[in-house]
Amino acid sequence: MDAQWLDKRQLAAWVRLTAVLELLPGVLDSQLRREAGLTHFEYYVLAVLSETEEQSLQMTTLAARTNATLPRLSHVIRRLEDRGLVERRRSPDDARATCARLTELGWAKVQDSAPGHVATVRHHVIDALTDEQIDQLGEITEAMLERLDPEGRLIPVYRRHDS
Repeated sequence: MDAQWLDKRQLAAWVRLTAVLELLPGVLDSQLRREAGLTHFEYYVLAVLSETEEQSLQMTTLAARTNATLPRLSHVIRRLEDRGLVERRRSPDDARATCARLTELGWAKVQDSAPGHVATVRHHVIDALTDEQIDQLGEITEAMLERLDPEGRLIPVYRRHDS
């Protein structure tokens, strides 16, 4: 198969996107570890739970919303349980299913951690862009997500804040 090589402009854009994908997770993780004692993924799990009506989700649903495998999510939930931030319970709807629920301490952790996390996101991403670029970023990521998630598995996650 002959490769359809990127032209100079495309390659420059791709290399920059790759750099962002490599650097941004470390920046987010470092800030949360330093200020909240959480990894970025742990914070994300807590934030997803905090956005639900009862601050509780079945583990399979939480895995889908965080794009995690059940083993990875189970390991993270165990660590969060050990710290009193989350508790597991049998699902009231399905006795075979387990739910993860945010505890009061977990809710307080999300509330305490969110300002620093938002400040980091704002500094490194949002404030680096103009309003027009923010709109363009939304359009760009939407186009990429249509290719990356053609079945729309993660639509509830990435469109949950659309107006």
